[in-house]
Amino acid sequence: MSEEGFENDESDYHTLPRARISQRKRGLEWFICGGWKFLCTSCSDWLINICRRKKELKARTVWLGCPEKCEEKYPKNAIKNQKYNIFTFIPGVLYEQFKFFLNLYFLVVSCSQFVPALKIGYLYTYWAPLGFVLTVTVAREAVDEYRRYKRDKEMNSQLYSKIICTFFFLSPQNQRIPSDMDLFSINAYVYAQKPQLDIHSFEGTFTREDSDPAVHESLSIENTLWASTVVASGTVIGVVIYTGKETRSVMNTSNPKNKVGLLDLELNQLTKALFLALVALSVVMVTLQGFVGPWYRNLFRFLLLFSYIIPISLRVNLDMGKAAYGWMIMKDDNIPGTVVRTSTIPEELGRLVYLLTDKTGTLTQNEMIFKRLHLGTVSYGTDTMDEIQSHIINSYSQSSAPKVRKSVSSRIHEAVKAIALCHNVTPVYESRAGVSGETEYAEVDQDFSDENRAYQASSPDEVALVQWTESVGLTLVNRDLTSMQLKTPGGHILTYYILQIFPFTSESKRMGIIVRDESSGEITFYMKGADVAMSTIVQYNDWLEEECGNMAREGLRTLVVAKKSLTEEQYQDFESRYNQAKLSIHDRNLKVAAVVESLEREMELLCLTGVEDQLQADVRPTLEMLRNAGIKIWMLTGDKLETATCIAKSSHLVSRTQDIHIFRPVTTRGEAHLELNAFRRKHDCALVISGDSLEVCLKYYEHEFVELACQCPAVVCCRCSPTQKAHIVKLLQHHTGKRTCAIGDGGNDVSMIQAADCGIGIEGKEGKQASLAADFSITQFKHIGRLLMVHGRNSYKRSAALGQFVMHRGLIISTMQAVFSSVFYFASVPLYQGFLMVGYATIYTMFPVFSLVLDQDVKPEMALLYPELYKDLTKLLMVALTIRTWHWLMVVAEFLSLGCYVASLAFLNEYFDVAFITTVTFLWKVSAITVVSCLPLYILKYLKRKFSPPSYSKLTS
Repeated sequence: MSEEGFENDESDYHTLPRARISQRKRGLEWFICGGWKFLCTSCSDWLINICRRKKELKARTVWLGCPEKCEEKYPKNAIKNQKYNIFTFIPGVLYEQFKFFLNLYFLVVSCSQFVPALKIGYLYTYWAPLGFVLTVTVAREAVDEYRRYKRDKEMNSQLYSKIICTFFFLSPQNQRIPSDMDLFSINAYVYAQKPQLDIHSFEGTFTREDSDPAVHESLSIENTLWASTVVASGTVIGVVIYTGKETRSVMNTSNPKNKVGLLDLELNQLTKALFLALVALSVVMVTLQGFVGPWYRNLFRFLLLFSYIIPISLRVNLDMGKAAYGWMIMKDDNIPGTVVRTSTIPEELGRLVYLLTDKTGTLTQNEMIFKRLHLGTVSYGTDTMDEIQSHIINSYSQSSAPKVRKSVSSRIHEAVKAIALCHNVTPVYESRAGVSGETEYAEVDQDFSDENRAYQASSPDEVALVQWTESVGLTLVNRDLTSMQLKTPGGHILTYYILQIFPFTSESKRMGIIVRDESSGEITFYMKGADVAMSTIVQYNDWLEEECGNMAREGLRTLVVAKKSLTEEQYQDFESRYNQAKLSIHDRNLKVAAVVESLEREMELLCLTGVEDQLQADVRPTLEMLRNAGIKIWMLTGDKLETATCIAKSSHLVSRTQDIHIFRPVTTRGEAHLELNAFRRKHDCALVISGDSLEVCLKYYEHEFVELACQCPAVVCCRCSPTQKAHIVKLLQHHTGKRTCAIGDGGNDVSMIQAADCGIGIEGKEGKQASLAADFSITQFKHIGRLLMVHGRNSYKRSAALGQFVMHRGLIISTMQAVFSSVFYFASVPLYQGFLMVGYATIYTMFPVFSLVLDQDVKPEMALLYPELYKDLTKLLMVALTIRTWHWLMVVAEFLSLGCYVASLAFLNEYFDVAFITTVTFLWKVSAITVVSCLPLYILKYLKRKFSPPSYSKLTS
């Protein structure tokens, strides 16, 4: 109600009759009270929003070594994978439990026993099972949370959690960087852009005020070390720019969530259906009673008497079963090192439809081997590398450079030299006695022999190329910021001064370097990159496109290498324009790219290289197994399109007979519409799409794109950011409703792993971040086959059988109660008293039921050999008819249950008529009831197996 409306009502107040005045007063009081409540609610919402509001991220000026000049407070440098803290643990766990209808229902039923008119039996009959369920759940969550706390504490002890912005930090070799840093070690200040998600860019400026004149330099991605990167060689002194929640890796990571399995959700829905049946049965009983007396009280008592239709022990059995499945997984010798970090969702491993996998370090070893060199007219493979070596030896054994420009020897010499110079590789020499602990003595202790040399670079492609040039005779022996040195086959050292370096970016798809030869003074611009980027830069040729396609079909990663000679005047003109563009604050990347592109014209094509990325062990058969099991595989990678396509082919993610549709780059709605129409006309075709094009399609045609992509046998998304990976997972969950699994090995996969219904982390070269944040941790990709086909399938089948039998057990006792009440004039009195009702659902029947966690229909070897069984799940009738393989512990469980019953005869005399139980009449009646109950089920089972046998019956016969 508006203020104006309220004033109008007040103006008419004195003209109303007395009755109307009284009514208006009550309305006014209601309005004031309602307004006060609304105001209180608004205030509380406002306070909650204030508490939850994220701190606004801003650009910052970081003074080197002067924290007192820093006005802003920055977050603590620590990682956190915990779901709760000490204050939210109990409320959070209770909420997660009582949001399920099953537990909430029994809480209401248990509370009703405090009302004398509704009390049936003893309080412990209802409170003991509920208390046990909550105790088990809280204990399990506490153990999981404590493990997360210990893992976080271990990682934070390595991450230097007390580091703040403006700290200088010296990082030794092979040590992970604790926070996002800039590589500077002098007194000055750094102006940095605000924290953002993009891990491929950075803009900032460096200013030194203690010099005359003041020094102003630009900072880019090349001057940064993101958190969790590894120092490859030497030591690093940097200034901390971003810490904790503001580092790139954490900003690209979503908060951990409580994952609930689909089986739990389905059982929750089934519980609601049973509740409706319970209400219907209670209403029928009251109706047959004739609604006499306080019928509503009788209705509520019937609801309590039949409450065993909804079994409270269901949660206990399932939770204990989950713990058993997790123990079996971790004790499996065929998948050593596997860790179950989330014990609540092992059944999800048996219900997966989509598997989203990272590429580097997950499907591949991230180790490259040089395979092919193509010069246009001649090609060299692994078996002809000795010819290249002989050409290099001949080239450097001559007194002067070859005169014939077009000879094969001179072309090989130019190509190998270009490959040896155009890179970002640094040779590393370890100390003689291992890694020295004293930094200042590291140089003295280093061994500069060829045997002790190793190469470090940002990409394994680069290392493979430099290792190959070493194998053919041209060796990179030293490199610093301004120069690099090559050793010829004869042992001579060639020095080249580094004038400029243009790093690889996802936009340019190429890298370049300008060097000056110390001996001749010649300035040469070398460039290498993807064929799609280089084809328009190099001079006209008729072989590049064809040979690139041939190498790609072999699964090789291709790079085109070219060069251009520059005069001194050309270079000086370029340098002045380049330095001016680098100092720009606005649109720096565009201006720098425009200057560099002025050089990239009519370059001389030198060669085409082919490098193979080694696949992880047994990747091909594992992917084939998953496909046969009905699981659709999507590869999400931050790598470039060409590389992702090569790996998709070499790993057989895309079969050799399948077509690949490479989604053209799109930037507008119209382009996306045309490309989607073109893709719609393709059938049985794998899709390859870049992250930028994917973003445009999802913005305008989300539903259409997901629908088309889900029909593909395989999908490859390249140049994906960590946030995009998580977004794709959520899209599949939303549009398909199917269960998703994400697997990765690096920190950039954490968001995807946490967003998926089931997250699997591989502990590999990229650290433990993915492994620690995942629900399941494995050591090799091939282990996922046994994890899903054997443990996932068994966990799902066993839990389904367990859940159905527990419900079946509750229906039995409720049916007996209904018959008892009907015989005795529909009286709302219990059939069994006190402990017998609790004992029925616990010690009398729990051992045989829980022994279902040991049942298996086929052997693990058979499940791996026939992955089609993964899709098959039969309906279960009862426990004795469900067992396929009798384990000795199952027999023990049966005798334990019988022993508990016999022992209770001695201790609970008031509940049993021992004299009648020991008679022959009791035995034949029990036997007759058992036969009448079981015989029809055995007949039904026999008929079903005869006319509709399960898929595994032929395998077990």
